[in-house]
Amino acid sequence: MVSRTLERVMDALDVETLLVCRDTEEGRRLMLDLMKEMGFQDVDIVFIQHEGPGVRVRARAYVHRSGDKYGWLEVQAEEGVR
Repeated sequence: MVSRTLERVMDALDVETLLVCRDTEEGRRLMLDLMKEMGFQDVDIVFIQHEGPGVRVRARAYVHRSGDKYGWLEVQAEEGVR
């Protein structure tokens, strides 16, 4: 179930952080696990770079893909926004 606020997201959310890990493969797995724990199923890793004790990683969680039923259109209709 998508929250009312998340319904206002047009496409995706990016989450970036520094994860302490051994290498980029472990960092990728940890980030995907984190995004799933946050309730996102459709996730891509869009940036990953090994830095010192871990990786700087950015994940993109898709709320709506092209052609989806867009929640923000329904919110606009309910509020009378054109």
